[in-house]
Amino acid sequence: MGILCHLSECFIECSRPIEKRIPKKTVHVRVKMDCDGCVKKVKNAVKDMEGVESFTVNQKLQRVTVTGNVDAKEVLDGVKSTGKTADNWPFVPYNLVTYPYAQGAYDMKAPTGFVRNVPQAVGDPKSPEMKVMVLFNDDNPNACSIM
Repeated sequence: MGILCHLSECFIECSRPIEKRIPKKTVHVRVKMDCDGCVKKVKNAVKDMEGVESFTVNQKLQRVTVTGNVDAKEVLDGVKSTGKTADNWPFVPYNLVTYPYAQGAYDMKAPTGFVRNVPQAVGDPKSPEMKVMVLFNDDNPNACSIM
């Protein structure tokens, strides 16, 4: 029975026009939520959207994460339809950037452990500083073993 269901899903997906097919992805949206009522409004708006497989609403981080066959603009518009202030998630984890204190990256309003996603914070892999940093990296198999 499982293989028949899988085959029917494949035929349904192939019959859709190419412009309607949206690949599975994860969309992060920053939403201003003050209370449990705000969280409930946002949850109801997101769960009724087409293509949503899973979602999480984090009031502490003020973030909504939606996974599925959805478009980022549609998710943003759906969240904005609740009357809440929303925009795309502009932050990346602190440990993924090379220069977290670069101009424009450090933000006092960012959640703990996050910095703004700006090009100045990501180092050029061909620069001399990055080559020296990789030389003593524990993940590098050819790294210096003296230390």
